[in-house]
Amino acid sequence: MQWLVLGLILLLGVHSVRIVAEEWRTQTIERIGAAAWKSAYALLSLLGLALVIWGYGLARQQPVVLWTPPTAARHVAALLNLPAMVLLVAAYVPGNALKVRLHHPMVLGVKLWALAHLLANGNLADLLLFGGFLVWAVLNYRAARQRGLLPTDGHRADAADDDEPGDTDPDPRHPVSLPATVATVVVGLAVWAALAFGLHATLFGVAPLGR
Repeated sequence: MQWLVLGLILLLGVHSVRIVAEEWRTQTIERIGAAAWKSAYALLSLLGLALVIWGYGLARQQPVVLWTPPTAARHVAALLNLPAMVLLVAAYVPGNALKVRLHHPMVLGVKLWALAHLLANGNLADLLLFGGFLVWAVLNYRAARQRGLLPTDGHRADAADDDEPGDTDPDPRHPVSLPATVATVVVGLAVWAALAFGLHATLFGVAPLGR
């Protein structure tokens, strides 16, 4: 369990710098350069992710059961993951209406994904993993909205040097596009279907729509 906790601290900690230390982040980038910052950010994120995956796998071998969700919760979770996948895809498709209207679809998608998995899982490791991501997503979205409301000199620093892909405001060079929006929804649905009807069971040993 300690490796899962360490991985979450590292992964979510790196991704929380803008929430708790925006000024320090800006000063550090000015001192070491954007390329060095992004390289360190990426390396620490990958290390944290690897520890989370490894630690969660170890924790599942000796589960600490906190509660037993009903079977219906798994089906509700599967349905919640449908819009979550669409939102995650929307973060990467320029000009789609979801990104233009919501501004931060990736964070919103993580919220739904984490909530869905909390509903369907009752082990301590699940609470730490998905609960941690849910709290991070809530705080991250609030911080992003606050940054967007701050007065600027015409240049949004977070749009130019954002660490996290898909979390910048939409580029004005990419106006709302119906084909981009349709493609976003179709790809999101395809990703969800692939996970729900086979890939999730193959990768994680759990069939979301199984009995």
